[in-house]
Amino acid sequence: MDAPFVSWHWCREHHDAIVFADVRWHLDRRGYQEYAEGHIPGAAFIDLDRELAGEGAPTDGRHPLPTPEAFARAMANAGIDGTKTVVAYDSIGGGAAARLVWLLRQIDINAAILDGGLSDVDVELETGWPHISPTTFPVRPWPKSAFANTSQTLQASQTREVVLIDARPRARFRGEVAGPDKRRGHIPSAQNLPIETHVTPTGHLLPQAALRERFAAAGVDGTRPVISYCGSGVTGCHNLLVMEYLGLPAGRLYPASFSGWAADERMPVETAQSAAS
Repeated sequence: MDAPFVSWHWCREHHDAIVFADVRWHLDRRGYQEYAEGHIPGAAFIDLDRELAGEGAPTDGRHPLPTPEAFARAMANAGIDGTKTVVAYDSIGGGAAARLVWLLRQIDINAAILDGGLSDVDVELETGWPHISPTTFPVRPWPKSAFANTSQTLQASQTREVVLIDARPRARFRGEVAGPDKRRGHIPSAQNLPIETHVTPTGHLLPQAALRERFAAAGVDGTRPVISYCGSGVTGCHNLLVMEYLGLPAGRLYPASFSGWAADERMPVETAQSAAS
């Protein structure tokens, strides 16, 4: 499996062996308008809300995992058949694209985030909605070992034998802003590793040494298992890909993440104030 992050230069060198996916998305709006206004030629738009998430109860979070069958249909409709490397990008430093890339890599499909997104792209962008011919994509089950459920996450929070990392912005982690979740704060014992601190203003990853230092400061140094989460199991994938990029042991994703956790009143929540007391 190739690296989880690739440069535009790498894409140019491997153009015939890759397919692009535009996964632009924002918490308050979908990214299809940005896609129509300009995207890498030939890139398919992947709607995170509709194609990278399924349906579920509130405790399953805002973006439950899609079924393997639904995911396969979405990939096939996007012209992705699994034979070429999928290079995904967005406009938030890879946070949305990470969901697609991480899921594909879990079922042994080569995929990577375009480091820097569109900032390095030196070809004229395509506009509108091009015709993309559907293909076939293999239906493969999600590997159970790649995911953590609520019970496992609660146990990790209580025993601290597993490192919990939260990819959300600091203000949401600390409970200073409400965000879209039912309660404020974070899962007790979690460490905050907001993904926006991993990239430069142009969306490029920081040097490996700087990233390694940030992760080690949060207890992610390869000595303990890791469960990653965020608001709804999207940007939490970015932290897992950075871990892979750094050569650290694979972590698990908690798909329900804080939106699912906070929807269950039985689950404890910690804020910056309660953490300090």
